Amino acid sequence: MADQTERPPRVTATEAALELIQDIRSAHPDILFHQSGGCCDGSSPMCYPASDFKVGARDVKLGDVGGVPVYISGSQFEAWRHTQLILDVVPGRGGMFSLDNGRERRFLTRSRVFTDDELARLDRPPAGDPA
Repeated sequence: MADQTERPPRVTATEAALELIQDIRSAHPDILFHQSGGCCDGSSPMCYPASDFKVGARDVKLGDVGGVPVYISGSQFEAWRHTQLILDVVPGRGGMFSLDNGRERRFLTRSRVFTDDELARLDRPPAGDPA
């Protein structure tokens, strides 16, 4: 059972997603995810070589999955702050510029709404931080 005082993760990944991340990292060791805001590739999580993507000053780091950082735009974070994002994999082609393209599997974001208790824990400063 999870510790009821810990902050819940804002992003997690399924086993299938973790396996695809490891597959991609065998060719591209330093990668990151950015949750697309709905332009060219819908709202797909986009996977890039870290050196090919400039994280913006307003982007929010949600956390790490499989040792890989996951970011989202600040405005999109405000709309989705009450949800936990879950990286998953489904059959198909990835986004045109995403590293999952051409692998016949693609990343997909699922989500679930945080409970009231989880939201309260997310709103508290992390342990050790001054209040």
